[in-house]
Amino acid sequence: MIKSTFAAVAALSVVAAPAMAGPYVNIEANSGWVGSDYSGTVIDNHVGYEGALGENSSWYVQGGPAIVAVDGEESEFEFSGKAGLGVDLSENLSAYGEVSFLTGDDDTGYGTKAGLTYRF
Repeated sequence: MIKSTFAAVAALSVVAAPAMAGPYVNIEANSGWVGSDYSGTVIDNHVGYEGALGENSSWYVQGGPAIVAVDGEESEFEFSGKAGLGVDLSENLSAYGEVSFLTGDDDTGYGTKAGLTYRF
Protein backbone atom coordinates (compact mmCIF):
# COMPACT_ATOMS: atom_id res chain seq x y z
CA MET A 1 0.00 0.00 0.00
CA ILE A 2 2.80 2.45 0.85
CA LYS A 3 4.36 1.73 -2.53
CA SER A 4 1.18 2.48 -4.47
CA THR A 5 0.49 5.60 -2.40
CA PHE A 6 4.00 6.90 -3.01
CA ALA A 7 3.75 6.08 -6.72
CA ALA A 8 0.46 7.95 -7.04
CA VAL A 9 1.88 10.99 -5.24
CA ALA A 10 5.00 10.96 -7.40
CA ALA A 11 2.94 10.69 -10.57
CA LEU A 12 1.07 13.83 -9.54
CA SER A 13 4.23 15.89 -9.04
CA VAL A 14 4.61 19.23 -10.72
CA VAL A 15 5.76 19.23 -14.34
CA ALA A 16 6.13 22.14 -16.68
CA ALA A 17 4.74 21.79 -20.16
CA PRO A 18 7.54 21.97 -22.73
CA ALA A 19 7.92 25.34 -24.49
CA MET A 20 8.93 24.41 -28.09
CA ALA A 21 7.18 22.29 -30.72
CA GLY A 22 8.47 18.83 -31.60
CA PRO A 23 10.04 15.83 -29.88
CA TYR A 24 11.94 16.05 -26.59
CA VAL A 25 13.42 14.00 -23.74
CA ASN A 26 12.42 14.70 -20.12
CA ILE A 27 14.18 13.04 -17.18
CA GLU A 28 12.50 13.99 -13.92
CA ALA A 29 13.06 12.88 -10.31
CA ASN A 30 10.14 13.19 -7.88
CA SER A 31 10.91 12.54 -4.20
CA GLY A 32 8.56 12.45 -1.24
CA TRP A 33 8.70 13.04 2.50
CA VAL A 34 6.16 12.93 5.31
CA GLY A 35 7.57 15.35 7.85
CA SER A 36 11.25 14.44 7.93
CA ASP A 37 10.60 10.79 6.93
CA TYR A 38 11.84 10.14 3.37
CA SER A 39 9.45 7.90 1.39
CA GLY A 40 11.35 7.42 -1.86
CA THR A 41 11.91 8.69 -5.39
CA VAL A 42 10.42 8.00 -8.81
CA ILE A 43 12.64 8.84 -11.79
CA ASP A 44 10.69 9.25 -15.03
CA ASN A 45 12.69 8.74 -18.24
CA HIS A 46 10.31 10.10 -20.85
CA VAL A 47 10.33 10.73 -24.57
CA GLY A 48 7.66 13.18 -25.59
CA TYR A 49 6.14 15.26 -28.30
CA GLU A 50 4.49 18.67 -28.10
CA GLY A 51 2.68 21.01 -30.40
CA ALA A 52 0.50 24.06 -30.74
CA LEU A 53 -3.29 24.14 -30.80
CA GLY A 54 -3.98 27.40 -32.58
CA GLU A 55 -2.28 30.60 -31.44
CA ASN A 56 -3.06 30.47 -27.71
CA SER A 57 -2.79 26.86 -26.61
CA SER A 58 -0.46 23.88 -26.65
CA TRP A 59 -0.41 20.16 -25.87
CA TYR A 60 2.15 17.52 -24.93
CA VAL A 61 2.33 13.77 -24.42
CA GLN A 62 5.26 11.82 -22.96
CA GLY A 63 6.04 8.38 -21.59
CA GLY A 64 8.72 5.84 -20.84
CA PRO A 65 10.33 3.72 -18.13
CA ALA A 66 10.22 4.86 -14.53
CA ILE A 67 12.55 3.79 -11.72
CA VAL A 68 10.57 3.48 -8.47
CA ALA A 69 12.90 3.61 -5.46
CA VAL A 70 10.84 3.27 -2.27
CA ASP A 71 12.88 3.83 0.90
CA GLY A 72 14.05 0.52 2.38
CA GLU A 73 12.99 -1.58 -0.64
CA GLU A 74 14.62 -2.68 -3.88
CA SER A 75 14.12 -0.39 -6.86
CA GLU A 76 11.64 -1.47 -9.52
CA PHE A 77 11.14 -0.56 -13.16
CA GLU A 78 7.63 0.51 -14.14
CA PHE A 79 6.14 2.56 -16.97
CA SER A 80 4.80 6.10 -16.62
CA GLY A 81 3.36 8.76 -18.84
CA LYS A 82 1.48 12.02 -18.93
CA ALA A 83 -0.40 14.27 -21.31
CA GLY A 84 -1.42 17.87 -20.89
CA LEU A 85 -2.87 21.03 -22.33
CA GLY A 86 -2.13 24.71 -21.76
CA VAL A 87 -4.35 27.63 -22.80
CA ASP A 88 -3.68 31.37 -22.62
CA LEU A 89 -6.90 32.93 -21.31
CA SER A 90 -5.55 36.47 -21.49
CA GLU A 91 -2.18 38.22 -21.72
CA ASN A 92 -1.52 37.52 -18.02
CA LEU A 93 -3.67 34.45 -17.24
CA SER A 94 -3.27 30.88 -18.46
CA ALA A 95 -4.86 27.54 -17.54
CA TYR A 96 -3.35 24.06 -17.67
CA GLY A 97 -4.38 20.47 -17.15
CA GLU A 98 -2.60 17.13 -17.06
CA VAL A 99 -3.42 13.43 -16.72
CA SER A 100 -0.75 10.92 -15.68
CA PHE A 101 -0.23 7.25 -14.86
CA LEU A 102 2.35 4.97 -13.26
CA THR A 103 2.16 1.18 -13.48
CA GLY A 104 2.70 -0.87 -10.33
CA ASP A 105 2.86 -4.42 -8.99
CA ASP A 106 -0.84 -4.61 -8.16
CA ASP A 107 -2.53 -1.62 -9.75
CA THR A 108 -1.84 1.28 -12.06
CA GLY A 109 -1.94 4.69 -10.35
CA TYR A 110 -3.60 7.60 -12.13
CA GLY A 111 -3.50 11.32 -11.45
CA THR A 112 -4.88 14.60 -12.67
CA LYS A 113 -3.71 18.16 -12.25
CA ALA A 114 -5.33 21.47 -13.19
CA GLY A 115 -4.47 25.05 -12.40
CA LEU A 116 -4.23 28.69 -13.30
CA THR A 117 -1.08 30.80 -13.67
CA TYR A 118 -1.20 34.59 -13.36
CA ARG A 119 1.85 36.53 -14.60
CA PHE A 120 2.50 40.04 -13.22
